[in-house]
Amino acid sequence: MQETDAFRPRLLIADDEPLLRAELRESLRQLWPEADIVAEAADGYEALRLAREHQPDAAFLDIRMPGLNGLELAATFGLRTHVVFVTAYQEHALAAFDSGALDYVLKPTDPLRLARAIERLRTRMSSPPPDLRQLAHTLAVKPAAPAWLQASVGNTIHFIAPEDVIYFCAEAKYTRVVTAQLEAHIRLPLKELADTLGEGFWQVHRAYVVAVRRIAAAVRDEDGALWLKLRDHATRLPVSQRYQHRFKGM
Repeated sequence: MQETDAFRPRLLIADDEPLLRAELRESLRQLWPEADIVAEAADGYEALRLAREHQPDAAFLDIRMPGLNGLELAATFGLRTHVVFVTAYQEHALAAFDSGALDYVLKPTDPLRLARAIERLRTRMSSPPPDLRQLAHTLAVKPAAPAWLQASVGNTIHFIAPEDVIYFCAEAKYTRVVTAQLEAHIRLPLKELADTLGEGFWQVHRAYVVAVRRIAAAVRDEDGALWLKLRDHATRLPVSQRYQHRFKGM
């Protein structure tokens, strides 16, 4: 459907980071005042419910969200909703764009880039959106997990097998890796490292990724907070609200 004086495009925003979601909302209101932001979601399942309720003409979707990620969510839209992916990972965005997704913007949002995405979106409203089911399947397949992790302790570089890892912890621009024998640092932020890990690792908190086989129990304390007890390690790891869906029985 093409924009006219009577047509106000209905927009959905889905991003699990509140500050970035608010920033995108305000930018869209300034750059596209003719559009109505009809729904905002903090995770993929909420976004799916709101999309079915409001039938948006376009959606700005974070690729990485708890529950359904942006790719899985886009696959449910069929030919109903145009999609702009919002991501911190340029390789995801470029693959999405080259495969027929309408457009992408990188975090943090650049107003000029967002303005170009809006212009493309406006010109394509007269055509049906691309079907993103195949794209979602292609990009959802993770690359093979690394055989070794390189981590440093002082002037020594250790080669750590993923099966020896108990958990990872975010520390500024680095990630601390903890095994039964040592603690070392990897020169990658946790968010970037987490994308390279296999299915045997779960993010349970913004600052923690844990090896699933090392989880002994999930315990809720008197204040309602959820904590993980680990096998053969005294540290307890917190589970933030956004990741508690992994422990549905709690």
